[in-house]
Amino acid sequence: MDFNNNIPIYLQVIERIKQDIVSGKLKPGDKMPSSREYSNELGINFNTVARVYKELEMEEIVFTKRGLGTFITESDKQIESLRYTMAKNQITTFIEGMKQLGYTKEDMIRFIEKENNHTERNE
Repeated sequence: MDFNNNIPIYLQVIERIKQDIVSGKLKPGDKMPSSREYSNELGINFNTVARVYKELEMEEIVFTKRGLGTFITESDKQIESLRYTMAKNQITTFIEGMKQLGYTKEDMIRFIEKENNHTERNE
């Protein structure tokens, strides 16, 4: 994983895990690597991974079974809520950026339709 030096590593790892969950790469109930395994895999500090797991557990995205490890939530409702929140953040960032470029709502809609059509043709 390549890290952006302008964003704390733990936040980048959290976003990666969330993305993997909503995309289906990580399934409900999947066991996460131990903090030590994951820190070795990512080449980051063990305490950083421990913080990632703690933050995700506070958000009810993962849960820990004592002695067994950390697991992805099994709640479809929680995963759908996460997916919605991530999508909302994406669209909010898009809208704010487009407004700064001088686009109106109608311009944005036309732009999305045009780019979506272009993308569909290239698939």
